[in-house]
Amino acid sequence: MMNAVLFLIILTLTFLVFFVPKAYKYQYTLLLLMGAIALSSVWCFKVLSGSCQVLDIHLELPAFGNSLILIIDKLSAFFIVVVNITVFVGLLYAKGYLKPYQQTKNSLSFSIHFLSYLWLYLSMIMVVMIRDGLTFLIVWELMALSSFLLVIFEAEDRTILKTGINYLIQMHVGMFFILIAFLMVGKATGEMSFDALGLYFSNHSDFLLFILFFIGFGIKAGFIPLHTWLPEAHPAAPSHVSGVMSGVMIKMGIYGILRVLISVQNDLLLIGITILVISLMSGILGVMMAIVQHDLKRLLAYHSIENIGIIGIGIGLGVIGLATNDTTLSLLGFSGGLLHVLNHSLFKSLLFFNAGSVYHAIHTRNIEQMGGLIKKMPYTAILFLIGSLAICGLPPFNGFISEYLIYIGMFKSLSVTNLYQSIIILGSIVGLSLIGGLAIFCFTKAFGIVFLGEPRSEKAKTAKEVSRDMIIPQYITIAFIVIIGLASVLFVKPVFNIISQTFSLPDITNVTNAFVSNLVQISLLCGIFVITVVALLVYRHYHLKSRKVSYGPTWGCGYTAGTSKQEYTATSYAYNYNHIAKPVLQTKKIMKDIREDEIFPDERTFKSHSDDIFKKLFIDKPVDWISDLLKKIAVMQTGQIQHYILYAFVYLLLVFLLTYFNII
Repeated sequence: MMNAVLFLIILTLTFLVFFVPKAYKYQYTLLLLMGAIALSSVWCFKVLSGSCQVLDIHLELPAFGNSLILIIDKLSAFFIVVVNITVFVGLLYAKGYLKPYQQTKNSLSFSIHFLSYLWLYLSMIMVVMIRDGLTFLIVWELMALSSFLLVIFEAEDRTILKTGINYLIQMHVGMFFILIAFLMVGKATGEMSFDALGLYFSNHSDFLLFILFFIGFGIKAGFIPLHTWLPEAHPAAPSHVSGVMSGVMIKMGIYGILRVLISVQNDLLLIGITILVISLMSGILGVMMAIVQHDLKRLLAYHSIENIGIIGIGIGLGVIGLATNDTTLSLLGFSGGLLHVLNHSLFKSLLFFNAGSVYHAIHTRNIEQMGGLIKKMPYTAILFLIGSLAICGLPPFNGFISEYLIYIGMFKSLSVTNLYQSIIILGSIVGLSLIGGLAIFCFTKAFGIVFLGEPRSEKAKTAKEVSRDMIIPQYITIAFIVIIGLASVLFVKPVFNIISQTFSLPDITNVTNAFVSNLVQISLLCGIFVITVVALLVYRHYHLKSRKVSYGPTWGCGYTAGTSKQEYTATSYAYNYNHIAKPVLQTKKIMKDIREDEIFPDERTFKSHSDDIFKKLFIDKPVDWISDLLKKIAVMQTGQIQHYILYAFVYLLLVFLLTYFNII
């Protein structure tokens, strides 16, 4: 009872942010968020520690004549923990990021922004706690509206406002599919809820209903080809919002898919292969499109699609394991995917925060105008490097652990599957390997062009490191990234427990013991590597301390480039890749060719552009067609009152005739 009352008090207090003086709105928001996080963390601890299997919280809402029931099981508790970490760090980072806006934004703008941030958090944790379909859709809508208001924080820019509207429309399309799915369940069972899915699946086709849910939740998650909102909304939003949206909000789609999968009883192999194929496509195409981006935040947004693909690969393999009674594949696939939910929330939010720091320093997201920032912003550069290594799945960081679980699950299952399943598994291994290789290529380009070399613009030359308010919060995220990489057993064992109970996997003790032993050895090797590196750095520090150190220009292979124009650009770095991937990426060069008779060429400019083929086909073309149709219809808008009277008269006459002849 006390838990429910405290939660209702926090919900009510959020609206008082409008009455708090502008100078204290941030502190008030932080205080409320910390209270909500503390309360929800206590709930999660009770469930994850085994004190209770399921925690029910009844919120009495007299105005609605009913009580709202929040249900926390182990799966819900895991997602709440992930949300708590990222949202808390995001708000700490926002303190420094929002400082420049204090002069340009009024008190109302900050009130709306902080209220939306609080309600994005509250709606996300309620999404994973609510089982009733109608209430779930209401909270899902609150999540969409609050994130929309956060995206359009700089709505005075019409491009950002247009992006926000596009995002909101696509979120409603996703909600429409979820609504249709719940209506089907309600009609067949008499109850619109997740709890009624088991009864529905026992008497109806599992695949059709699952696909409806998958489309609805997949739009939120950003699976290709349902992703078109994501590369637009993430760059438009403030960086602390981008970090939260990419880190945890899109994972609400993953939660929804997992919640539905718990009740699926038939068509498991077909569903698993469908998820696996879409996820492989999302992972590969996501990273392929990320490589050719020049906007740093857009590059990171496409990597969110790639990592959603990796999570989906784990889930798809887990479902295939359920279909074939392969407990090892199910446990490791689901566990790898679920752990990657946490891992991605950490390193992707970190990278978006770093992108925000870079933008804060030089006021551009175009990486072609960066370069040499490691000398100007050393802390940001190191943080970005760690995030890059983690997202590439390299030890000793957290991304390696979750991808290792997925890999080892696939390799272990090869010896016990038939020919066709082995082909599917081998294809998945190749696909995941390709994703990892391309990710490394992308982030060597991103880190190299942004932080190494010489400054490519005046903005980069005058850049300065951001304040401690923006640097220190990121160390919290770094701590989790390193701890998961070095002490993975502490995190993997609870994830194994969550998956085994959620999907009722039998006899997992031997499997978990074997892989826990492997992870202990990996942690020891990673620990030795880290200790060795630290020892070398300490030795180098004291060795050079007593010597005179001189600095000179970087060795340029016999000739140091005169200007930054003679350095690699992001385009030239990926030139060969662009040439190979052109049929998929539709890369275009915009340059006037040099004629053979043009002995002294005129000054020219060069630009390259890559279209998102799915956005072009599924968004741009339909929107253009509708726009053209509306323009043709607009001919009737003559502005003359007699014409409008005539339209009304014709309409009434038509209704009379149809009624007279009993047509209507």
